[in-house]
Amino acid sequence: MRKKIVAGNWKMNTDLESGKKLAVEVNQLIAEKGNPEVKVVLIPPFTHIFAVLNSVNSQRIEIGAQNCSSESKGAFTGEVSVEMIKSIGATHVIIGHSERRNYFKETDEMLNKKTKLSLEIGLTPIFCCGETLEQRNAKNHFSVVEEQLNKGIFGFEKNDFEKIVIAYEPVWAIGTGLNATPEQAQEMHFFIRNLISKKFGNETAENISILYGGSCNAANASQLFANQDVDGGLIGGASLKANDFLGIINAF
Repeated sequence: MRKKIVAGNWKMNTDLESGKKLAVEVNQLIAEKGNPEVKVVLIPPFTHIFAVLNSVNSQRIEIGAQNCSSESKGAFTGEVSVEMIKSIGATHVIIGHSERRNYFKETDEMLNKKTKLSLEIGLTPIFCCGETLEQRNAKNHFSVVEEQLNKGIFGFEKNDFEKIVIAYEPVWAIGTGLNATPEQAQEMHFFIRNLISKKFGNETAENISILYGGSCNAANASQLFANQDVDGGLIGGASLKANDFLGIINAF
């Protein structure tokens, strides 16, 4: 039985105090009104992880990191290793977000290394994939996503692959106010699940959570989550408002 997951990616927003305040607000709302069947993951900036972890009920809310290094240790000034992330209590890490692929030119090879390191240390990778508007208009969106998955995570052994969460994020819908229609989201999620089934078998495919990311908010989440193959969301801007984030958590 695959998990329903709502993960809030705060990106480069909030300072320490406002981040702690937001975490406390989210924690209180979830305790009072949150859907108990949904796994909630808060993903603040690196500087906030420990403080946010200590501001929430760890039995109800897990904490993730927005990125990790592709190296395990060494002379890599400014990088943060998976061991560092794990040591402060985080359980998840986003890998391959389109902003990392685009702005920081992260390659499929690099993302594969990050995923491998995360799995080895016991972090849950949230592996992102998705196409640009140009690729969708050229009708290459399926082949683009398939290539990202093939090069990024499909080379792992089955028992490791089963520990990964996948997030489909159409690049053209991230931070733009646009979003895929429920039909477009379901179409791609079904396609991804079918690829997994062919590679690892139907049982594995049915147990992998595939999240939608791309201007998902409290107003459209219920329509997106109603799709059979959409198991939750990787939420950006809407995760910065506690009530909006709660609305998404309760959209199932």
